[in-house]
Amino acid sequence: MRKFHFLFLLISISVFSQKNNPFVVEASYLRGNVLPHTEDMYHLVNGHPQAFWLSVVKRTDGSKEWQTAYNYPDYGAYFLYQDFKSKPLGQNYSVGALYNFYFWKRQLQFKLAQGIAYTTNPYDKVHNSKNRAFGSKLMGNTNIGMAYDNQNLFKNVGFHAGILFTHYSNGRVKSPNSGINTYLLNLGVNYNFSDDFKRQADTTLISKSYKEPIHYNFVLRTGINENPIIGSGQFPFYHIGFYADKRINRKSALQLGTELFLTKSIEEYIRYYSVAYPEANISADTDYKRVGVFVGHELLINRISLEAQIGYYVYEPFKKDIPIYDRVGLKYYFTKKVFGGFTIKTHLFLAEALEFGIGYRI
Repeated sequence: MRKFHFLFLLISISVFSQKNNPFVVEASYLRGNVLPHTEDMYHLVNGHPQAFWLSVVKRTDGSKEWQTAYNYPDYGAYFLYQDFKSKPLGQNYSVGALYNFYFWKRQLQFKLAQGIAYTTNPYDKVHNSKNRAFGSKLMGNTNIGMAYDNQNLFKNVGFHAGILFTHYSNGRVKSPNSGINTYLLNLGVNYNFSDDFKRQADTTLISKSYKEPIHYNFVLRTGINENPIIGSGQFPFYHIGFYADKRINRKSALQLGTELFLTKSIEEYIRYYSVAYPEANISADTDYKRVGVFVGHELLINRISLEAQIGYYVYEPFKKDIPIYDRVGLKYYFTKKVFGGFTIKTHLFLAEALEFGIGYRI
């Protein structure tokens, strides 16, 4: 593993080293703790997780309006290796995309990264029944970090130190799926491939008001998931939403809406529950459908935006989950009216669905 990291770094330096190159390689060592969020997690935590982070990012120069608006962020790709120091959990390997945003004279870095993870030791009924965190080999990986960053500590070599929060979950595509959250202290270096990189904002851009009238959105989110009973089977879901949005400035839009949840795995769960727990007096014919109302915020970057919503079930005949749900994810605007998205819907820390969406804005 260490030989691979060193070889990758050498290849990167040889390929990217040239004048006026906007690319940066970051490498970090991380060590921390698991954050148990359910009682069945505590027996899995018997060591301090360690990790290695490697990323290649491109510095922005202000040639596009959104780059100036967000104080010249970086964007690129990452690789994350994490050893949980727990035999049931094993190790995870993740790849994905990231943004680095800067504050406080560019010495405070906020990192946001999203990708796909592969785990070496998922749940297995016979060989690894203790691992209720990872029900499948492939999962989603989300990382949020904050660090002190000095990109030119010595010539082209920089230094950073901070904290990184990691989350792994398959969105209950397959049970079990309690997921894992960790916080890790982060210490690392970066190498800038150009010592004379310059940022020059496009001065021809004209300041304008980004406020807009209210727009209306229709969105269909779908995918497959499994109810909490292991081996109960995967079923499709259809989450149909309608909401109004109001853009209030360059970066923010507010949302208010309602949605219908047609989650077929819950229908199967109701049938199971009515038989397994007769004392609960749950009829097998109980309606599985749910209706929610929600408020949300959209952080607009360029064609990509970050979406966060929190909702409440106003109709939920089968009350097994808490009545509050939340959703976070990415949205991409193909045109001004058509958008797609990838989101995760949860009840606090417990994921219910990984949603792939398509929508229309009028």
